Amino acid sequence: MTQNASSLADDGYHFGVMRRAIDLIDASEEPLTLEVLAARMGMSPAHFQRVFSRWVGVSPKRYQQYLMLGQAKQMLRDHATTLHAAHQVGLSGTGRLHDMFLRWEAMSPGDFARKGAGLTIYWGWFDSPFGPALVMGTDKGICGLALAAEVGEEAAMEDLTGRWPLANFVEDPMLLQPWVLAAFGAQEGRLEKAPLYLIGAPFQIKVWEALLRIPSGQVTTYSDIAQAIGSPRAVRAVGTAVGRNPVSWLIPCHRALRKSGALGGYHWGMPVKRAMLAFEAARAEA
Repeated sequence: MTQNASSLADDGYHFGVMRRAIDLIDASEEPLTLEVLAARMGMSPAHFQRVFSRWVGVSPKRYQQYLMLGQAKQMLRDHATTLHAAHQVGLSGTGRLHDMFLRWEAMSPGDFARKGAGLTIYWGWFDSPFGPALVMGTDKGICGLALAAEVGEEAAMEDLTGRWPLANFVEDPMLLQPWVLAAFGAQEGRLEKAPLYLIGAPFQIKVWEALLRIPSGQVTTYSDIAQAIGSPRAVRAVGTAVGRNPVSWLIPCHRALRKSGALGGYHWGMPVKRAMLAFEAARAEA
């Protein structure tokens, strides 16, 4: 295992620790001290603090503030972005994803309608900062990324393969590994090494393109996305397209919230969405 791959494996382990900590925080009616959290996780306070800092870069106390029930509403008040403004400063397509070194192109509507017929899709399992990740890609780039921490590996595989039922699926993690390492930030400075290949209907791709304009550590609403793509009345359809995003984390559907500030749904499990938002908000502040 390379040093970068080992780093991702460590992040995956740390997410497992954080996932259990989130359950404890949710079950508590008041913030938990470092000592209490560490004891409940079977760790010393010093070890737990190190794991926390390695994963998110802030103290457990500060991280808890992002995970409390008001997290989404607070982010909407303090970290909301307008997609128009993001576009004006170049935060779209390749520009928005400067921190993950991604570029993207979309499959033509005709190719999409063929449900993957004639397409070879490579796949592999990888460690990620948010648990086991199933990554799929064509020779043009990553087309699928599922997170299995909540739904399980079998369900994640069925979900992605079911989107392109006529494709030829070939297991080849070594082909995908350089893109995966770059996408999760393990190859900093290696520009344009993690291309995305969006496979979806035209309306879906418009929604996913809008998601790509949302900077890390910020959020927007489904209604703002509908406005940004020129379909202000299509909020429900936008929500459906957000939910059908095949490339979790990299196309940041976790940054889309309801107008009320409620988290809304998340295809790969609400604990994963909450962890992603808290992870990004805390790192942005740090």
